[in-house]
This record gives sequence, structure tokens and C-alpha cells, in this order.
Amino acid sequence: MFNKTYDKIKNFIKENYKSIIFFSILYFIVLCPVNYYVITGGGTVDVNDKVEIKNAYKSKGSLNLAYVAQLKGTIFTWALSYVIPSWEKESIDDYKIEDTETKEDIAFRDSLELSVANENAIKEAYTKAQKKIEIKNSHIYVIYVEKHNKGKIKVGDELLEAKNKKISSLQDLREIINSCKENEKITIKLKRNKKEIEKEVEVFKENGELLIGVMVEKLDEYKTNPKIKFNFNSSESGPSGGLLLALDIYNKLTKKDITKGLKIVGTGTIESDGTVGEIGGVKYKLMGAVKAKADIFIAPSGNNYKEAVKYKKKNNYDIKIIEADTFENVIKKLENIKK
Repeated sequence: MFNKTYDKIKNFIKENYKSIIFFSILYFIVLCPVNYYVITGGGTVDVNDKVEIKNAYKSKGSLNLAYVAQLKGTIFTWALSYVIPSWEKESIDDYKIEDTETKEDIAFRDSLELSVANENAIKEAYTKAQKKIEIKNSHIYVIYVEKHNKGKIKVGDELLEAKNKKISSLQDLREIINSCKENEKITIKLKRNKKEIEKEVEVFKENGELLIGVMVEKLDEYKTNPKIKFNFNSSESGPSGGLLLALDIYNKLTKKDITKGLKIVGTGTIESDGTVGEIGGVKYKLMGAVKAKADIFIAPSGNNYKEAVKYKKKNNYDIKIIEADTFENVIKKLENIKK
């Protein structure tokens, strides 16, 4: 029985070895991963679909997030990036703070950045619209761990206490560490996978500063009136839509329509003080805005704005570009636009 089966398999391979080799090579080329992402172009998403506010004011126009299309890096897509002029490759290592980081570490940071951007957008928009807002909760999350505390503290941990003192802000953590001595071992209470645990870490000194070897990010969660809800799916991440979210929330909260019936596409982070930060892939996002027949493209001040203007002139795009430095100034510029 075994010999008959073996003979059938051997005969099949002999008769079809060319096809087997071909499909094996094809499988390897198409699916074998490489250490790159491949950027293939941009698109737009109506922010109205991402934000829900009860009794919101309606817009005649639209505010749209600009995004970059990103393919998983394989030998096939990597090779195509050398052939198709509009495709570019980016090393996964560029997204890492250090080589030992995992894709899960990067994914957590991207997800957290989206949450921080959302909350910053809420703060700026509700404050500008003079609506009720207050901090409901504050969280301090670890976004990077140096070798000194590898295996003890992990990316994604939420810091709760240190030396039996509550950590509610970045200042709290800094003051606790500054109260320590070099090489002192302290107990950190943290939340990991919804469970509270304790870890002992050692304080060290670097360039004259006391450290515990972690980089953290604060996430404030706000309670608002009227209530707000975001509709993002699990694959969406990153902070680059913060500005447009803030503009859409503000437009929903105020009677005056800043869109004026125009299709507005833009990009840029929003910081807790209302400043707009730069992003990557601005030329692809401008391309996506033009393809979507937008009237206005909003680009962060500095290199992003300069690149967008340069790319507009190079390709003779018929679109108005607004430079964004702060949330408040963008609103003023939109209010002053004449149709």
C-alpha cells in the first residue's frame, strides 16, 4: 500500500515538476515578505462618516481625511516599486525606535497615536466652540522600553504607581524618578492585559538625568456635552487625521458652516495646544485630493506645505492649498475663503 502511494507521488512529481517549480517560485515572489512597506498612492475619506454628535449642524460641503495607500511588502510589490514611478518603498525599520522592536510594538504606538489625536481634536474643537468638556480619565502608556528594563516593562503597559505614589501625569512620573537615587530599585505598579501587576526596576543616570528606561505617552479621555462618538475600524491608526477631525467636530458644534459648500481635503496632526504637526506622504495625499476633485487641500506648515505647493506647480493641479500652523488659524483661513 505504501509503495503504491509512493510510486503515485513520484510519478506525479516527474510528470508535473515544471509546474510545481513554476508555482513554487510564483508563490515565493508574490507572498514572501520583505522588510518594507510599499506606498502606492493616496485617497480621501469623508470625516462626517467617522464622527457622530447628537443634534449636529449639517454641512453644505465636506471635510475629508487624506490617507496614503500602503501595501504589504513582498518580493513582488518591492520589485514593482522600481518599475512604477508613483510607487515608493519605506523600510519597516524606519517605523522602529530600535531594531529589537516588534511589529506589535509599532502597531500599539500607531493605535495609541490615533486615540491621542482623537482626544486632542475633541479638546480643541469643544473648547473653540465653547461647549462643555472635562477630563474623565488620564492614562500614562509605555511606548518604548530601553534595554535597561527589557522584560520588566513592556510597550503597551499602563503605568499606575511608582514608589506607592499615583501616576496621573508625565510630571508625576518625572517627580517620582527625580526623588530617587542612582541605582535605586523601585516598584512600579502597572496594568498589562487588563491585569494589575508589580515590577521592580532600577533607576540609572544618563547625561546627568535620572531615568528608568521608558518613553511614555499621556492619553486624556474627555467627557463632553453633547456626547461624541468615533467610528474607526481596527485597521485605521496614526495621528495624521487629527486636524481634519478637529475641524469636523467644530463644524458640527457651530452653526456657521466653515465648508461653504466646498470639498476640503487635508492632513496634519493636532497637538494638545492646538498646533498642527507635519506628516509623511504629503504628495500622495495631494494626489488623492486632486483625484477626488477637491477644492481645497490643507497641508501642515513647513516642509509639508512647501512640498505640496511644489508638487501642485509641477503637475499644474487646479486646487487651492492652505497652510496649517494652528487649529484656530485654519478656521480663520476657511472662514475668509470666498467661493
